[in-house]
Amino acid sequence: MTGSRPRRTPLAALRPASFGAEPTGERLARMRRSPQFVDGQFRNPAQTRQLLQGSALPMARTQLSREGRLRRAPVGRIPVHHPSAADWGRPPGSGLRLTWMGHSSVLAEIDGQRVLFDPVWGERCSPFSWIGPKRMHPVPVALEDLPPVDVVVISHDHYDHLDMPTVQGLTSTGAAFVVPLGVGADLEFWGVPAERITELDWHESTRVGGLTLTATPAQHFCGRGLRGPQHTLWASWVVAGPEHRIYHSGDTGYFSGFAKIGTEHGPFDATMIQIGAYSDFWPDIHMTPEEGLRAHADLSGGSPAGVVLPIHWGTFNLAPHPWSEPVERTVAAAHRTGAKAATPPPGRPFEPAGEPVVAPWWRAVAVPPVQGWPSWPGARIAPSDTMEETPSEAPTPSV
Repeated sequence: MTGSRPRRTPLAALRPASFGAEPTGERLARMRRSPQFVDGQFRNPAQTRQLLQGSALPMARTQLSREGRLRRAPVGRIPVHHPSAADWGRPPGSGLRLTWMGHSSVLAEIDGQRVLFDPVWGERCSPFSWIGPKRMHPVPVALEDLPPVDVVVISHDHYDHLDMPTVQGLTSTGAAFVVPLGVGADLEFWGVPAERITELDWHESTRVGGLTLTATPAQHFCGRGLRGPQHTLWASWVVAGPEHRIYHSGDTGYFSGFAKIGTEHGPFDATMIQIGAYSDFWPDIHMTPEEGLRAHADLSGGSPAGVVLPIHWGTFNLAPHPWSEPVERTVAAAHRTGAKAATPPPGRPFEPAGEPVVAPWWRAVAVPPVQGWPSWPGARIAPSDTMEETPSEAPTPSV
């Protein structure tokens, strides 16, 4: 499907290509036929607030807090595992292997194929190279050193999930791109051939090789360029192979739809759940760690099953909370609920069928809470020779 034009801005001549393109033609017509497209834009079924009214001033105070700024960035080098042929040179014994690359980027090896979710290899999640939230750790592996990828899946068009240079770098690989409605306009504008792009509405599916990929609901919003109407859709994703099923939440607030997704598409061997960048200032669009574990249980019929991989934390500073707080709260919630949570460092592959990696590697480079680090029953530290420390620069806090 084709149909796009550069997004209009008052300074069109200065518009960066990273702003993307507006859907036009049949692409736009299909968007308008979507049940999610109401009164000229995509909407969540429930009323959703992107920012609570009156939050601007208290949010600014929170951002400028000296103690808060210190806790929002690591105080040392974040350990990053650099995958090698030993990691990826043989197929996963169980048929399913996940590698968290940082933030929401995950390489999933599932039933003989490779799916790359929300790949962001850029130094900043921003339309510009000189401003915006900066990466707190380097990428574990260069794009050109990735094993061959069969399909790239995008959850929505925000800069920390859809990165123009990364997309352009993956174009030459021949991978298919599966995205929510409207996002294909950006991909085409950046050079991805139209025949390699599949755009889906919620509850629609496509086949890539032996995998079925289904766009499922999420409670979020879109926005690129000078933010206007909700011109592209957002989604979570189910990927089902002959033997395994996985779920990627994208960005979302907690909502009742998780249980229905689990009923229709589960059970899942692993879920990749957003647990970072939450705030009381925007409670409807991002989950807290406790809500993320509740979503994981909902996807399993009410009690946790499979393994949950926490995502959307530890790479970019996007919220007022301490940078390592999301994973600490996730592990605590997992212990309370009986969920199996895997917390590998960026770049370390693991198989959900095995013993989950529960290694508090972040504690060595985070400011401890006032009451000290809590103890974990059964925590297991990864062998030191599986990780390499790589430099990390403390970013300027940003929301």
